[in-house]
Amino acid sequence: MHDAVFHSFFLIFCGAAAIATLALYGRQPLLVAYVALGLVLGPSGLRLIEDVALITDISHIGIIFLLFLLGLDMQPAALIRVFRRITHVALISSLVFAAAAYGIARGFGFPPVEAAVVGAAMMFSSTIIGIKLLPVTVLHHRPIGELMVGMLLLQDFLAIVVLLVLAGSGLEQQLDFGHILRTLLALPILVACALLVVRYLILKLFERYERMGEYMFLLSIGWCLGMAELAQQLGLSREIGAFIAGIAIATHPISQHIALSLKPLRDFFLILFFFTIGARFDLSVLGEVAVAALALGSAMLVLKPVTFRLLLLGETRTGGQLGWDLGFRLGQCSEFSLLVAYLAVATGIIGNAASHLIQAATILTFLVSSYIIVLGFPNPIAVRERLRRD
Repeated sequence: MHDAVFHSFFLIFCGAAAIATLALYGRQPLLVAYVALGLVLGPSGLRLIEDVALITDISHIGIIFLLFLLGLDMQPAALIRVFRRITHVALISSLVFAAAAYGIARGFGFPPVEAAVVGAAMMFSSTIIGIKLLPVTVLHHRPIGELMVGMLLLQDFLAIVVLLVLAGSGLEQQLDFGHILRTLLALPILVACALLVVRYLILKLFERYERMGEYMFLLSIGWCLGMAELAQQLGLSREIGAFIAGIAIATHPISQHIALSLKPLRDFFLILFFFTIGARFDLSVLGEVAVAALALGSAMLVLKPVTFRLLLLGETRTGGQLGWDLGFRLGQCSEFSLLVAYLAVATGIIGNAASHLIQAATILTFLVSSYIIVLGFPNPIAVRERLRRD
C-alpha cells in the first residue's frame, strides 16, 4: 500500500512537472496539462496508475482548502450584500442551463429521468477554475470578485440539494424530504457553532501563540478540516464547512497570514484533483456519447456567457462587460457535475452512458473554458504578459 501510494505520487508529480514545462513552452494552460496527464497515466491510457480512488479522495482536500481561503477573504457583511444582489441571477440561470441540457439529452434519446439528472448536473460552474484563474486583486477589490464568489456559493447550495435528492432516490429507496429539510436547517446551526468557537477559543489561541508559526499553521489546518467534517456529519458538504470556517475568522487580521501559508498546500492537492478528472474518465465509452457530449458541452459554453450577460445588464453601468467577463469565467460545468454523475450511476438512477455524457461534457467545458480564460482574460497563469495578473 505504501509503495503503491509513493509510486502514484512519483508518477503524478514528476509527470506534472514535465508536462507543465512543455505546456509553458507551448503556451498552453496548466490545468489542461494536468487533465491530459491523468488520461495518459490512468486506466484508459498507459495504465501506470490503475486505482485512482485513493488519489481522488485525497485530491478533494484541495477543494476544501480553496473554499477555506475564499472564506478568509470574504467579510460576512459583504457576503450578505452580494447574496441580495445575485440570488435571482443564480436561480434563473440555473433553471435556464438545466432546461437546455434536459432538452439536448432528450433529443439524443435519453429517457426523462436520465435527462433530468443531466440537466441538474449542468446547472453549476467550477469553483476551482473560476477562482484559480481570477487575479487576487480582482477577486478581493472589484465587483466581479464578490459576484463570482456569491454566485459559486449559491450554486454550491443548489448542488447540495441535488446531491441529497439523488442520495435518497435510489432504485429501492423513497425520497426522504424530512432528511433534506433537516440538512438545510443544519446550516444555521453550523454557522452558530463556528462563530462561538472562533470567539471563545480559536481567536484566543491565535492571539496567545501568534509568534509560533508552526502552531498557527497547524491550528489553521485543524480548524478548517474540523469544520469540514462537522458539516459533513450534519448532512452538508465539507466544502461549505470549510468556507464557513474561513469566513468566521475573516474579520481578524490573522486571516491574511493564514491565507498566505496555506496556498502552496492548496495547489498541491488541486494538481491531484485535475489529474484524477482525466484518470477517472473511461475512454472506451466515449464513442457512444461523443456527439451528444460535444453538443451538450458546446451549448453550455455558449449559453452560460450569454445568460449571465443578459441577467447582469442592470448590475452596474458596465453591466454588459461585467456580464461577459463573469459569464466566460463561469462558462464551464463544475466539479459538482462530476459528483452528480458518480452518485447518480452508483444509486442506479442513470446508466453508464448518461454518466459518461455528463463527465465528457464537463471535461470538454473545463478544457475549452480554461483556454478561453487563459488566452483572453487577465489571470495569474496567462501565457501573454499583458494578461498576467497575480
